[in-house]
This record gives sequence, C-alpha cells and structure tokens, in this order.
Amino acid sequence: MKAELIFTGTELLQGQILNAHGQYLGRKLSSLGIEVILNTTVGDDWEQMVAIFQQALKRADIIITTGGLGPTPDDLTKEIVAEVLELPMELHEESLDSIKQFFTKHNDEMPASNAKLAYFPVGAHIFPNPCGTAPGAVVETKDGKKIIILPGPPWELEAMYENSVGAYLAALPGRGEVTRFTTLKLTGVSEDHVQNLLSDLDGVDNPQIAYVAQPGEVDIRISAHAETAARADALIEPLAKEAKQRLKTYLFAMDDEKIEQVVAAMLKEKGITIAVAESCTAGLVEARLCDIVGCSQYLMGGVVCYNKAIKERILGIDRQGLAKHGTISEWTARAMAENVRNIFEADLGLAITGVAGPASSENKPIGAMYIALATPEGTQCREYKMPGRRMAIRQAGVNAALKMVRHYFQG
Repeated sequence: MKAELIFTGTELLQGQILNAHGQYLGRKLSSLGIEVILNTTVGDDWEQMVAIFQQALKRADIIITTGGLGPTPDDLTKEIVAEVLELPMELHEESLDSIKQFFTKHNDEMPASNAKLAYFPVGAHIFPNPCGTAPGAVVETKDGKKIIILPGPPWELEAMYENSVGAYLAALPGRGEVTRFTTLKLTGVSEDHVQNLLSDLDGVDNPQIAYVAQPGEVDIRISAHAETAARADALIEPLAKEAKQRLKTYLFAMDDEKIEQVVAAMLKEKGITIAVAESCTAGLVEARLCDIVGCSQYLMGGVVCYNKAIKERILGIDRQGLAKHGTISEWTARAMAENVRNIFEADLGLAITGVAGPASSENKPIGAMYIALATPEGTQCREYKMPGRRMAIRQAGVNAALKMVRHYFQG
C-alpha cells in the first residue's frame, strides 16, 4: 500500500514555518506497513493544488494532506478535493455544533466565517479535532483510494492522528511489511567515533543502522521490516542490545524519551530535590527541567555563574582555589555542585563549567567541560570533550548533566 503526503501552505514554501509533519507521519505510516513514496509541498494556489492532487491519485493508494482547513479565503484544501473528485460540498451539522461549543466554552461567539470549517465533500467520514476547531476527514474515491485531510497545526494533527486516524489506517486491508525501529540517543561523542564503535555491526540490510547527528547528540536508529511488528522487533532486539552495551557510556535516552522527563519522574518518585549551578550552559539545564509540569516539587533553584566573581560571591567558592585550579576544572565543578547543594538545601547539587567557544579559554580547548554531581554519598565529576559548535556543545552539556543524574538513580 503506497501513500503520498501533500503539505499545503505558502508559508511552508517560504520557510516561515518549519514542516515537521513529514517526519511524524512517515514514522507512523511505516510502522503500519504503509509505504510513503513521495512528499510534496504546495502553496495556496488553486491550479497548482488541483494538479498535485490529480497526479498523486495516479501514484498512491492513500493521500494524506495537511493544512488549509481554516476559515480564510486561502484555506482551500477541502474545496480542492471536492473539485478533483467532482463532489459537491455539504454541511456536517455535528461538526458545526462542536465548533460552536468550542467558542462557547471559551466565552466567545463563533465568527460567521468559521462555519466554513464544517463543510466537507459529500460522503466524507469526519475526524473530530480534540485540540482545535477544524475537523479532519477522509474521502474515498470511486476506485477505493483514500484522501485523508488533516489540520496544519502540529498539536492538532498529532492529537487527531492518535485519537482516530491511526486506528482508521490500521484497519485498512492490503498493508505491506511493517517497519519498526528503536533509537539510541547519545551525547559527548562524535558521529564518526560512534560509527567506528559499531563498524562490524553495520552494513546489514535488515536490521539496518542509520546515524543522525543533531546539536548536542548523535542518534542511532536501528530499523527492521517484517510481516508483523513482533517479528520486526525480534530482528531489532539483539542488535540494539549489543549497540547499547558498546555505547552505554554515551547513552542518555531511548526512542521518544526526553532525558528531562526521565530525570523529573525519578526525582518526583523518590522525593529528592536538586539545585543547579551553570556556567557555560547559562541556565539551559534549569530550563529543560522547568519544561516538565510540577518542577517545583524537585527543583529548588539555581545559579548562572558565568562570571568568576559570581562564583565567588554567590556560590562562595574560594578565590585562591579558583586562581590555582582555574574556573574550568574538576576542582571548580565539584565546588560549584557542593556549594549550590548547600545554599539551596537540596538533596543533589548539579554543576557544569566548560568552554563552549568560539575561542578556547584558560588554555582549555573548545568543548572541554566538567560536570559534577554532589550527593549525600559524595561528589562525582566527569571530564568531557564535547564535539561541535557552540550551541551543540552547550546542548551536549545539558544532556550529559541530566544523564549523570539518571545514572545516579540507576546505580
């Protein structure tokens, strides 16, 4: 079964909005045994959109389109589908009621223009929108092909897929082999070094290893395809196990895990608090921890001590010790972690100091970093040489610091 994805919106072509739909839908469809053969982005132009849909119907069994469901004149998707399939538009009363209720819930009156959101090609099956006003739909052609219409905002699209579209696709007959994958997220290591560590495991078609370098991390994607998800998982499991063993020093998360979510859950579960002292990361660790709802339960506070004087005055680090060891050193990282722990009366103190670039500092190379964790049992510190440029180095430091906390709980 072949699918084509059509992303609509002039703002996508102009680069004003990042299009993340291809990645999300591609992963979801491949896990269902539906092959994505083409991604197309088209602006809000009637003739071009008609041509794109007509071409897609010749190639694919399923067309999934995103965007263009709003109330404005340049929201054309449903009308384009109706023209291509030679279908009239009709009002879906249940959708109109839901849209009105949405505005009532927010103490507002529905603008008359929003009634457009409830019109669909005749015969469409409607997908409710749990996070917005614009419903989605699927329209079947005379020869059994499907056009699935989804909203543009990512949170609406993903919620609609999880609530209804995924189940609809999973029930379709004639799907092919299922593709499954697992992802190992690494930090503090370069992509070429990872490839060297796994060189004797690579080069196999099924399962297969792919490498993706991102700011502050390297992702290892191990994928396999088979008749069923269970068989594909069985192909992945031994390779993933061996890769994890070889890369355990750098591994900080798996699959869709976010290291800050994992660490936050551990802190909450054990009733343990943490305080943070940051130099080169300048508050990024705290920001990541604060992205998690309920962070006040475990995050006591922190200090951004980029300046040497702040390390002395606020954190109370000994001036003579700083002069002797330097601000970028294991001694300083340990002192930062221990002092911030004491100042905030936290169970754990986490500290980072290093050189993010673009120039070296204190005779330390770009990427040099010391991360320390002060605990009731003592203080541990690790030295890193982070690869990449400034932002990548800083993000790698955050990942490595949170990994250190995770490993503390895991023993």
